[in-house]
Amino acid sequence: MNGNIVPTNIPYNFSILRQNLVSLIRTYPFLNVQIVGNSVLGKPIYVVKLGNGPKSVFYSASIHANEWITSVVLMKFIEDYAKAYINNSNLYNRSIRNLFNTCSIFIMPMVNPDGVDLVTNNLSINSNAYISAKNIASSFSNIPFPSGWKANIRGVDLNLQFPAGWEQAKEIKYEQGFNKPSPRDFVGFRAFN
Repeated sequence: MNGNIVPTNIPYNFSILRQNLVSLIRTYPFLNVQIVGNSVLGKPIYVVKLGNGPKSVFYSASIHANEWITSVVLMKFIEDYAKAYINNSNLYNRSIRNLFNTCSIFIMPMVNPDGVDLVTNNLSINSNAYISAKNIASSFSNIPFPSGWKANIRGVDLNLQFPAGWEQAKEIKYEQGFNKPSPRDFVGFRAFN
């Protein structure tokens, strides 16, 4: 199994991710892939579980749409891990068989598929979602559209949705003008309630 499934030389998007997951499951049937939710536009949010050990680790990628390269990194890691497991070899000087039995690694390779598709030009410019995002972006002329878009398709920065310092974030973002849906840094409506 020397062939590569995950491309590292092209802009990554949701369609490629889904194709790669199908190919990885077919090639490495021990991979555990689950759907844990859906994006605003209804795209599945996938989690891949590697291993069965008692220790758990979670990795995620593409929380920010314009950081889609992080999806490629994690997908390539999944592929390299699976190859090492099949070949009973090491990855980064670690025995993957040992790691498989001692650790459960959970990987969410694309948290923000709608935003990634917007940034990588895989969302129709005639779609309501694209038009809405473009309208949101028009109020932020200093942020290039769509390449500078970090948020989800509704203009909410998903990275700012973790429960940490909302009151302070709200004050700072409000002062900076990110008090409404925007290409980046909008903490969401719940912070303004």
